[in-house]
Amino acid sequence: MTSIFDPLRVGALDLPNRIIMAPMTRSRADANGVPLDIVADYYAQRADCGLILSEAIYVSDMAKGYVRTPGLANAAQVAGWKRVTDAVHAKGGRMFAQLFHTGRVAMPDFLPGGAQPVAPSAIAINGKNWTDSGQKPHVVPRALETDEIAGIAGEFAQASLRAIEAGFDGVEIHAASGYLIHQFLDASMNTRTDIYGGSVENRARFLLLVVDRVIEAIGRERVGLKVSPRIKFNDVQDLDAEEIYPHVARELSARGIAYLHGAKQGGYEVHAHLRPLFKGLYFAGAGFERASGDALLESGGGDAIVYGKPYIANPDLVNRMRSGLALAEPDGSTIYGGGAKGYVDYPAAD
Repeated sequence: MTSIFDPLRVGALDLPNRIIMAPMTRSRADANGVPLDIVADYYAQRADCGLILSEAIYVSDMAKGYVRTPGLANAAQVAGWKRVTDAVHAKGGRMFAQLFHTGRVAMPDFLPGGAQPVAPSAIAINGKNWTDSGQKPHVVPRALETDEIAGIAGEFAQASLRAIEAGFDGVEIHAASGYLIHQFLDASMNTRTDIYGGSVENRARFLLLVVDRVIEAIGRERVGLKVSPRIKFNDVQDLDAEEIYPHVARELSARGIAYLHGAKQGGYEVHAHLRPLFKGLYFAGAGFERASGDALLESGGGDAIVYGKPYIANPDLVNRMRSGLALAEPDGSTIYGGGAKGYVDYPAAD
């Protein structure tokens, strides 16, 4: 009987258990995208899980989408993350960097020279984003020129090399949550007529180009990828999810990456649809408890379970699950931004 406490080999890593810490934005970086010193404490407190997936990290200055979020675009940011990975490794942990480009989610407030955000097509998100001046409506992005797109794939590759330099054990490519890669996949956001738009194969082309460039940079055994079909976030629709995501899963399977991470957060049964098509390791999220996680593993519906919200207030989540202890609830007012309060001060269970 497979359990979340069984070991698992992921690429070149031996995980002591199958409990994966989900990537969660916590907005504890400085204005220059360098993680604060307390970020090392936060992740080190949770290092007994099988694998930590970092919060989303922007790959270039044009990729930043939120205030006080971290990057891997320069030497100072690499040094900041090296403090984090050193702390995690000192506790015996393992950590992948989740890399993303926010595309049309970004605001001129966050970008060099107040630049216009970029996206597959000039279609704005309905809604607002937080800035230091308060909430502002999303702006209409600039549609990327065809000859610019390969360069952004190269930014992912360069950021993956910086991630390894910073001590991460690998990277997870963020192709979910309505960010740039997801924007190319979703026909409601991608109305292009060139080789990156239209058909399923064309809309998946950017994702696969990013994967190929990152594999070339750091090796397939260090690369994972996350998808979240039909997530109710950032105007995602994915009307033809039943066609495009199986294509993505088959193509990723052929590339032999370390794992595929599927997050069931919308109306698409991502685990049931993609697990049979992806021949490598499959990480399943979200909304699992211990019993439901074990049940999915036992049924063969996944190889590891990704836990998000429970990790905010339970740094000792592995022990609490193993011992059957009650889980603490997080303070919602301290999830984003701020300092140590609601970040590194949640106690372990007695």
